[in-house]
Amino acid sequence: MSLIDATLAAFALLWSGDSALWGIVWVSVSTSIVGLLIASPFAILLGYVVATRLFPGRRIVIWLAQVSLSLPTVLIGLLLYLLLSRSGPAGELRWLFSQSALIVGQVLIAMPVLIAFTLAAVQAADPRLAETAITLGASRWRVMWTVLREVRFGVMAAIINGFGRVISEVGCAMMVGGNIAGETRTITTAIALETSKGEFAQGIALGMVLIAIALAINAALLLLQGDTR
Repeated sequence: MSLIDATLAAFALLWSGDSALWGIVWVSVSTSIVGLLIASPFAILLGYVVATRLFPGRRIVIWLAQVSLSLPTVLIGLLLYLLLSRSGPAGELRWLFSQSALIVGQVLIAMPVLIAFTLAAVQAADPRLAETAITLGASRWRVMWTVLREVRFGVMAAIINGFGRVISEVGCAMMVGGNIAGETRTITTAIALETSKGEFAQGIALGMVLIAIALAINAALLLLQGDTR
């Protein structure tokens, strides 16, 4: 099948509303969103604390957060596989090859992105903002809320980049999800599978959906920032 034929077949597949294809999209989007919802509060809080507090080992924490951005997701998947396998310390949960394992993997992958972006955004904020809030008698939580509200676009960029990182990864999803049809098959693992079988139409169709999602969430960020030029 030529590239043109495969692309036309991909458009036809998308237009037909193929339930298997859109089921894969749903698994990818839903597990990514749930993973982000779990990871975001902890990661944003941790990023804020590291950016605003001085404590022993702070530089090491920042270094580890930056290093973890470059960790291959397949390595995270391997470690999680060993943790969740039947003989692993968390084997009793029986989460391996389930959506729960996918979500745990998404959380671990998203955390470094969220922490690093939040940390950078808070460090770039004007320090007089927090000082003024403290002078006016604001509590610690109120000061944190004030600073995070001021750098909200940076925090939103963190969340959007985290979403892009988890929905586009393939290594961890393949290792702990098992690529089970209708259960743990995601957009990226399905593309890898269909390509290995020489079935390019569904792979191209899923790739189009992935690109559309990336364009939509980045367009949403630009609109929220008010940058429409």
